[in-house]
Amino acid sequence: MDNLLTFPDQSGMTLSIRAKALLFHDPRSSELLQQVERIARSDATTLIVGETGTGKELIARHIHNQSGRRGPFVAVNCGAFSETLIDAELFGHEAGAFTGATQARSGWFEAANGGTLFLDEIGDLSLALQVKLLRVLQERQVVRLGARQPIPLNVRLVAATNVDLHKAIAADRFRSDLYYRLGVATVHLPPLCERTGDILPLARHFIDVYSGKLKLEDVTLSSDAKVALLSYEWPGNIRELENVIHFALIVCRDNQIQAEDLKLTGISHRHHTHLARQAPSAPPPPSADSLQQQLSALVNSMIDSDQPDLFDRFEEAVVRTAFDSCHRNQVQTARVLGISRNILRTHLKRFGLIGFDAVGELGAVPGSAGHGELLQH
Repeated sequence: MDNLLTFPDQSGMTLSIRAKALLFHDPRSSELLQQVERIARSDATTLIVGETGTGKELIARHIHNQSGRRGPFVAVNCGAFSETLIDAELFGHEAGAFTGATQARSGWFEAANGGTLFLDEIGDLSLALQVKLLRVLQERQVVRLGARQPIPLNVRLVAATNVDLHKAIAADRFRSDLYYRLGVATVHLPPLCERTGDILPLARHFIDVYSGKLKLEDVTLSSDAKVALLSYEWPGNIRELENVIHFALIVCRDNQIQAEDLKLTGISHRHHTHLARQAPSAPPPPSADSLQQQLSALVNSMIDSDQPDLFDRFEEAVVRTAFDSCHRNQVQTARVLGISRNILRTHLKRFGLIGFDAVGELGAVPGSAGHGELLQH
């Protein structure tokens, strides 16, 4: 039987872009699970790196459950709060620490004492908050806003990101010392298209989940539907697969899902890319140096012509072009540009490409119990 990871109360969860199930059928996934469980038994602070929808929080919960810690699992989405709010939420505050702070309140670090604190989208933290987080990790204690007395901590920290932190460090958006402190143990969670052995078992799992809700019985996948599922690249990963199966169950006939029920886009993209590589007449792609030279020449040309607001115009052109190229998919655009979704949404609003921000994922979610150890360093 395949190992299955799900949230404790999956039925009560609202729709989100998170993966709500992980299976370890593919050989690469089985190796990953073994690595995760070895890490769980250690005291190491852990960094989980992977695309949106690959199941990073499920991995974090499994690390907590396998660690033997007695305290709660607390999940926090760093990208869902303003900088001023997340400061108080992470570290807590005393009464009168700021306008509206009428009473003292513990932060998420204190809430997770004895257990595990999961910080998702760690790449969205400001540099000022990164400094504070680094100090907490080093000193294993937290000081509430407006207080002087430190509070000792017994928390294991697990962080996650879909941002390339090496690029963020090079761009001075992320501290290298914090990166090395977080990445004592690093888990690289591959996208769904790189672990194809998990696709059909996950599809069957979601068929079972939604068949009960829709009062369907013995729903199967046709052979062409299986081929379609395995051929698709899954840019939205497991969460997209769940949506596709849910919709297919609504529209399928005779309790069998056909390929046309799946509502997939770009299904032949990988196949066409492969043929393009094999085509003898296809010209070789320009090198990185050549592209850099072309870009430099364009910048020099615009400087010579005394173009106004040069930086803003280039920035808007990059964001618009990437957004259109990714078919207005924010997750893919952020990945292509090497920035977080929150930063991307700020630019999209600034240039009038969207009207409002997407709803944040998680606040703080206290969860399953385990056994206590020390904050990692």
